[in-house]
Amino acid sequence: MILEHLGLDKISGSLVVLENVDNVFNEEMVEIRLEDGSVRAGRIVMIEGRRVVIQVFEGTRGVSMVNTRTRMTGRPMELKLSPEIVGRVFDGLGRPKDGLGEIYPLTRRDINGSAINPVQRVYPRNFVQTGISSIDTLSTLIRGQKLPIFSGSGMRHNELAMQIVRQASVADDERFAIVFAAMGVKNDVAEQFRTSFEESNVMSKVVMFLNLSNDPIIERIITPRCALTAAEYLAFDLGMNVLVIMTDMTAYCEALREFSSSKGEIPGRKGFPGYLYSDLASLYERAGIIQGSRGSVTQLPILTMPNDDITHPIPDLTGFITEGQIVLDRALEAKGVYPPISVLPSLSRLMKDGIGEGYTRKDHKAVSNQLFACYSKVQEARSLASVVGEDELSEQDRLLLGFGRDFEAQFLTQSQTENRTVTQSLDLGCRLLAQLPDELLDRLKREEIEEYIEPFREKEANNG
Repeated sequence: MILEHLGLDKISGSLVVLENVDNVFNEEMVEIRLEDGSVRAGRIVMIEGRRVVIQVFEGTRGVSMVNTRTRMTGRPMELKLSPEIVGRVFDGLGRPKDGLGEIYPLTRRDINGSAINPVQRVYPRNFVQTGISSIDTLSTLIRGQKLPIFSGSGMRHNELAMQIVRQASVADDERFAIVFAAMGVKNDVAEQFRTSFEESNVMSKVVMFLNLSNDPIIERIITPRCALTAAEYLAFDLGMNVLVIMTDMTAYCEALREFSSSKGEIPGRKGFPGYLYSDLASLYERAGIIQGSRGSVTQLPILTMPNDDITHPIPDLTGFITEGQIVLDRALEAKGVYPPISVLPSLSRLMKDGIGEGYTRKDHKAVSNQLFACYSKVQEARSLASVVGEDELSEQDRLLLGFGRDFEAQFLTQSQTENRTVTQSLDLGCRLLAQLPDELLDRLKREEIEEYIEPFREKEANNG
């Protein structure tokens, strides 16, 4: 069996072509030894008969067509894994970049992984607390869920991601870790991420993968797979509840488009490859809970919508695969609301089964439904006010406008250092609803109003 090939048949960008190659497989790792003795890593990305196309991670600058030696390793790309990966920083290919030395692996795993077998899946229950009222109360993140954040270019999604990393938690008696993967970020943003986690003393529970904007695109395609492989090890081998935050999936998809174009594949919608849906599904479907395991993998991918277009292929396909979405609103951000989460288009489809008594609080579902309903009426009142003026509105509509202003200023708005428990968030929601008369609380039963809302009215009356 031939293991090493001398010379190359073609070089095209970061791709090299070899002819007359046998006994290889797709995604197989390759070592490319140059004339000066240096070695570059590559991966087989296409096989056509005996012709193979290899993606060179470090690029092909300085590669000789004649004297380059290519050796097939006979294995896919694998990630070194052990409990010591927690608290470490890696590059996009899973190589340590924090100066703390190599990882001594207890095991190695193929980064390509696979979606969780539906037969072995356990339905997600319980929740992950982010410390952010608009998420924990209205679009609750459930363990084992995949819940993307739809943002826009220039918006403060990086700050939101850092705040979630600093504040996220599960029940006190359970082990928790965060896998944070950044793709295509600038050096100063990557440093901001690291500094934020270290200064807030949460680095001890974080595994970081950083792919910079000047790194090769093939590394950007591999980064989320390395992150998910690490998360699966922590969850299903070590029994930890793992939250995976991946930002920015748009950078990943654009790298995939560039890579597909370099291979000469026929483009699909907006130039993205036709297999974009299945490729994203191969990542998102690695979230979940496996029968017999105490751990879970929860995904919070962040993507920036090009031109704020939610119908763009990236958010559109992501919405088909995932279980809801959290949408950031540019108009709210312009009003100074942080985090600028747009309540009405945001939802968590698994929320109903992971909240309530035994998980959060028994009034959670009722309070959440009423806040949604009232804020929806606020939008209608604002539309009417823009036509006839606020002075011409009915008393109820003016009450709704006041509720809307307080809701955005007190409930949606919180500082980047404010960590609210779900109990504090629900109490705040009840206190805001207590401003409204009973006839506007049409999603609550009479007994629920008496139990959840009346105590706050009485407290306000006593304070007054």
